[in-house]
Amino acid sequence: MNFFSKENRILLREMIKTDFKLRYQGSLIGHLWSILKPMMLFTIMYAVFIRFLRIDDGTPHTAIGVLFSMVTWNFFAEATNMGMLSIVTRGDLLRKLNFSKEIIVISSVAGAGINYSINLLVVLTFALINGIPLSVNFLILIPLFVELVLLASGIAFILSSLFVKYRDIGPIWEVMMQAGMYGTPIIYSLTYILQKGQISIAKVLMLNPMAQIVQDIRHFIVFDGNIRGWDLINNKLIAVIPYVLPIFIFMIGLAIFKKNAKYFAEIL
Repeated sequence: MNFFSKENRILLREMIKTDFKLRYQGSLIGHLWSILKPMMLFTIMYAVFIRFLRIDDGTPHTAIGVLFSMVTWNFFAEATNMGMLSIVTRGDLLRKLNFSKEIIVISSVAGAGINYSINLLVVLTFALINGIPLSVNFLILIPLFVELVLLASGIAFILSSLFVKYRDIGPIWEVMMQAGMYGTPIIYSLTYILQKGQISIAKVLMLNPMAQIVQDIRHFIVFDGNIRGWDLINNKLIAVIPYVLPIFIFMIGLAIFKKNAKYFAEIL
């Protein structure tokens, strides 16, 4: 079935709306949790790592850089986790309707994207209040978000295909995400790593697309003195890897998903 058919577009829209409505159903403050949850996590991590452990590179607006990085990582975590579970949780729909199965995963990523948009508005407000000037640099969020969606969607396609057969993928991915969070400059920045003289480690870290995305946000929006991987790695053929890797991951993930999609209904 054509993914871009009218029926598929309508189904995708309804799935996104339904997921968004049900996300915090039954809670007292509803969708305010989409704002309060990352703010509460930020407060805890900022107090522990920045104030107590003093992981601070001394650049302006460090707290805003941490906040940008946290909400970006939270989107990636939510999109991949929900995408991984999406096929299993929609098993009844698979058996009843004939449609492009990719819609199920994409709706999960889109739902996480709505939360991310709300969080970004809050963070941008804090950024302006803290003296970060509103400029054309804020538009960098658009291509970086496209890159982020490609990366998260590609991984979600792979995970959802595997999770149908192997439920052990769930806890394995949870551990990998925890390791990935500490391997990404979220609480600390690339500048902090360089100040410690760990240039080789910094170069390896910046081959990670998530590290590249959060560090680019720090550079273009928070403070242009924040060094990017592109500035650090002299060989531009290597420096371009994190920028093109999401495209390859998306293509590979989609191919794996399409290959396995015809068996989902049988397995579930």
